Amino acid sequence: MKKQIFVDRKTLGALAVGACVWFSPAVLGLTPVQAAAAATGVVVGLPNFADLVDQVGPAVVNIRTLERPKNGRMGGQGQIGDEEMQEFLRRFFGGALPQPGGKAVPRGRRQVPSEEPVPRGVGSGFILSADGYVMTNAHVIDGADEVLVTLTDKREFKAKVLGADASTDVAVLKIEGANLPFLVLGSSEKIRVGEWVIAIGSPFNLENTVTAGIISAKQRDTGEYLALIQSDVAVNPGNSGGPLINMRGEVIGINSQIATLSGGYSGISFAIPIDEAVRVSEQIKKSGKVTRGRMGVKIAEVSKEVAESLGLKSAQGALVSQVEAGSPADKAGVKPGDIILKFNGTPIKRSSDLPRLVGSAPLDAKLTITLWRQGKQLELPVSVADLDGEKLAKAGGAKGKGVGAGAEKAAANALGLRVSDLSVEQKKALGVSGGVQVDAAEGAADEAGLEEGDVLLQVNNTEIRDARQFQAVVAKLDSKKPAVLLVRRGEQSQFISIRPGVK
Repeated sequence: MKKQIFVDRKTLGALAVGACVWFSPAVLGLTPVQAAAAATGVVVGLPNFADLVDQVGPAVVNIRTLERPKNGRMGGQGQIGDEEMQEFLRRFFGGALPQPGGKAVPRGRRQVPSEEPVPRGVGSGFILSADGYVMTNAHVIDGADEVLVTLTDKREFKAKVLGADASTDVAVLKIEGANLPFLVLGSSEKIRVGEWVIAIGSPFNLENTVTAGIISAKQRDTGEYLALIQSDVAVNPGNSGGPLINMRGEVIGINSQIATLSGGYSGISFAIPIDEAVRVSEQIKKSGKVTRGRMGVKIAEVSKEVAESLGLKSAQGALVSQVEAGSPADKAGVKPGDIILKFNGTPIKRSSDLPRLVGSAPLDAKLTITLWRQGKQLELPVSVADLDGEKLAKAGGAKGKGVGAGAEKAAANALGLRVSDLSVEQKKALGVSGGVQVDAAEGAADEAGLEEGDVLLQVNNTEIRDARQFQAVVAKLDSKKPAVLLVRRGEQSQFISIRPGVK
């Protein structure tokens, strides 16, 4: 954005006549529009949102959720435990509604159980189509027995929850109405950092509240399933589920989270990209659920040290720490320690990119993954399936010495490691053909976090077969460069960096 300089006509006259010097717009750093504004004293460059709000406001709705008392307990108000408070701080889903008449219930006074639904929380949403489809956050309606949708003209509808997806935090509701106002959906891929946006919602149950700001970042990775849109638009408890709207009146995101230490707005808010939300909503409208593909791997980030030691040009990709037995990844030949660089031709810049790409891939389609293994780039055919994300590969026997008959125990080496061969039973339990077990970790190895019972599968790009070969590989390491070891601990594998000879 070019610097704006505001000069009134009197000052310009003094510059041009009194001082007998003419300053051109270019000298002042002004655009032609700004030069004209400076001559008239009119401030330009700041948007007016009034017409935009008139256009989109009627399609933004207030959402109230109710729940029926369970086991003689009043729901919602006064019942926030540690988990709920943490969720409030992170997602600000709206909390409890004010008491009728603005009166608080005195602490310690017993509430009389009732069969009638009681207020649970408030949130926001927006209408997708004239026939009454409504989009909001999954956490807004989570656990609700009844959901009420109120329009700006005070019409109220009892909504049917068609489905919700916790991973993306998207939910779709249906209200019975015709010729309803609705919003136009834009593209979150086309947004630009610095672009003006507005949010409309019900913060603290204050319906149809408008706030404005700019997009701060497009692909902010917060550890969620999706990379989110970051903005400095003020959002607070109750804004959840409301739209983030660009200057063309298009929805480009769903307000979902804030970064906060107090529970209130601190200048950073996050929205779900509308492109992803639409994909989810289409599945929900079609089947009431979301089917998401998985390969059956657990992954981790690739550090700079690991990338350099393995010969990668940059620290990118997804490090495979575990492969589920019988999964598509296992059938494709993916191994712990592999670094997945591309999924079906799309580069993996961060490890979090992989589950998003896999999740949106068609089930059972013939796809390819490009990976880095022992200094070489490989391409493997793979498919994705609808797998149970909580299912883990079963492998045991990594802990404890359990050295089999005939195993060879090696002396401590430059890495500070004493290792021994794995028994046949251990290899079978772990599903590996080689590797060594750590019997003691001293010096550099101890400082790096290695423990007795860890299994070492690889040093840099060399696969380890047994203790004797491991010693030979370590003896040839450059003491000036860190080495990375592929370490199996329990069911997980990871690369750990150690500098030889460093105590």
